[in-house]
Amino acid sequence: MESYKVGSMFAGIGGICLGFKQAGADIVWANEIDKNACITYRTNFGDSYLVEDDIKNVKTSDIPDIDILTAGFPCQPFSIAGYQKGFIDDRGNLFFEIIRVLKDKKPKAILLENVKNLASHDNGHTFEVIANALRKNGYFIKKDILNTADYGNVPQNRERIYIVGFRDEKQCERFSFPEPIKLTKSIYDVIKFDEKKEDLYYYNKTKYYDILKETMQNQDTVYQWRRIYCRENKNKLCPTLTANMGTGGHNVPLIKDNYDIRKLTPKECLLFQGFPIDYKIPSNLSNSHIYKQAGNAVSVPVIERIAENIMKVLNEKKYFKFEQR
Repeated sequence: MESYKVGSMFAGIGGICLGFKQAGADIVWANEIDKNACITYRTNFGDSYLVEDDIKNVKTSDIPDIDILTAGFPCQPFSIAGYQKGFIDDRGNLFFEIIRVLKDKKPKAILLENVKNLASHDNGHTFEVIANALRKNGYFIKKDILNTADYGNVPQNRERIYIVGFRDEKQCERFSFPEPIKLTKSIYDVIKFDEKKEDLYYYNKTKYYDILKETMQNQDTVYQWRRIYCRENKNKLCPTLTANMGTGGHNVPLIKDNYDIRKLTPKECLLFQGFPIDYKIPSNLSNSHIYKQAGNAVSVPVIERIAENIMKVLNEKKYFKFEQR
């Protein structure tokens, strides 16, 4: 399979880039505004092509030619957990920066990722604005909502919308999203219950300990603190990781290990997003930054499977042309 050149907008800590890289693509350009996310990105991908800046300041003439453009564009304006302001929110307007890049670079294919609620926000009007803008600029699109647990073999309940587009209509017709796969991994593949973590992760010295201890009786699942009570996840999966894990309080999911009740570590959160065990956490960043980055990230194995299908279609087109000569 040919190695396609990929550019990544709103790259974060590189989840989409990693998924495409694992699928065989060549990442040639990425942009991210968050300085701490850039530190983590550079720690794992180097510093040869990442542009740390507001995308509004980036000239398209400075972006190299690319075959595929990816963007996990800001989801807070469309999230159920937020105020659902959509395009009224400046972060929602960043979608049109994607259109600006598409107009000039004209990549063969695109992959966009966002929260599930994007499809239903404002009774579907928001998505229609997005879809019409992509079509107007030459892209035929398909969308689907995939759960990390069903499509990535990662034990996290995380539904996200994925939008794939091609400039060639027949390529779009041939593209299909990955089929669901059996979940063979459990929380035990991520959490080592017999490993004692640093004291800062444990809740035995907090005012919430008694109520947590009363509720958290099982080791085979992950719990969440819900303002005034503790919720057990009956599906035995990690609940959806969110960016507000980095804001303090009790937003990080909880478990009961062999020692006591504690929250997930930043490393465990990254593993629940499908990042590999050797993905590096910068030593100069606080836990709050890593929690936020993990919650903002994508599930890498899901991206890898979509990337494989995108590149398979692009290769089929070349093969088809060759056969017709």
